[in-house]
Amino acid sequence: MKLGDKLRSLRAVEGSLRGLGRSMTQQELAAAMKSEIGRGLSQAYLSQIENGARPHLTHTTRELLARFFRVYPGFLVDDPEGYTPGLQSELRAIDAKIDSWLFAGAEQFTADPVLQRALLTIAENEDSRRAILLLAEILRTPDLADRLGEVLHHGNPQNGGQLKGSGHPPPASPLRH
Repeated sequence: MKLGDKLRSLRAVEGSLRGLGRSMTQQELAAAMKSEIGRGLSQAYLSQIENGARPHLTHTTRELLARFFRVYPGFLVDDPEGYTPGLQSELRAIDAKIDSWLFAGAEQFTADPVLQRALLTIAENEDSRRAILLLAEILRTPDLADRLGEVLHHGNPQNGGQLKGSGHPPPASPLRH
């Protein structure tokens, strides 16, 4: 896939994530970048990238786009000759979808900074899929979430009072002689 195609695809995904029901326009992308990350690219420059007039990005441009779209900067280059998306690991593709979903979700919870920070922490984890699966196993194990909450947040004012235990210390491990 060519760089221009990737940028068009990212605009389509971003438009969907933002509930537009369509791709973001180049103009919307330029404005969103400027307001959300403080720096942006012009609509004309985005058009040149998509139309192939600028087949190579500067390091700064690549970093700005990667930061905005939350993709690995190396994604923003033309794929090598003979490359097919089938060569990409299925789990890696799933992990990228999970990360996009988590980042989009975090943007929806600005009124709950504790939840927003939790979603971002999972999204920024090297293997966010594994982190979510681990959380599911913790929640499936009777009383484990409460015990972990007590241990991890005992006396921690940063938890915003969101996690509360029974008030009892976690059970002691049996002593080995």
